[in-house]
Amino acid sequence: MTTESRPSRAERRKQELRREIIDAAFDCFADLGYHATGISDIAVRLGIGHGTFYRYFENKRDIVDHVIDDLVARIVTALTAENAPDAVSTLEGYRDQTARIGDALAQIFGEDPRVPRLLLFEAAGIDKAMAARVLDFFELAKELTAAYLSHGVELGYLRADLDVENSARAINGMILASAISSLRNPDPVRQRQLSEAVRRMMYDGIANRSA
Repeated sequence: MTTESRPSRAERRKQELRREIIDAAFDCFADLGYHATGISDIAVRLGIGHGTFYRYFENKRDIVDHVIDDLVARIVTALTAENAPDAVSTLEGYRDQTARIGDALAQIFGEDPRVPRLLLFEAAGIDKAMAARVLDFFELAKELTAAYLSHGVELGYLRADLDVENSARAINGMILASAISSLRNPDPVRQRQLSEAVRRMMYDGIANRSA
């Protein structure tokens, strides 16, 4: 990296403060609820003035979009390389792959309880546009899951008569139920057990027994 392309100390500090504002807002949304959170709550938590906040974001609604953007990016990142839909070619490889994906999603949703709390309980009630965006997120998740199933059907290690679209929705429903469960009981051991139970239901229901 050249000196010209390397961010200056001031630019790095701006990026850090932007991230700190998003994290503080995320904390407030999770603790107080989106509608009960004011800009003052976010500013006080960080020890900054209102003016500093507005140099980075138009309002608190602007921050939610960034939080959702970050969540989608983290999930998509977890589904690349060895976890990409076309990265395996056998049922055994698919089992190992889904275990890795399950661990990655458990880390995203389980280690940061603000994520499922905001996505599943707060975001849809913000306004119609955000409710539509949450539905778009679930549709994207369905399409991603369907890509794994379609690949398995094509290669023959999943059932040829599999209803890919609705199976993808059913699998994602189990994953979301696991995320909700983590809010009540975040114990990592219990979450791993729940993830394993979900995978067993997947394999028993969609595996091609002759493969």
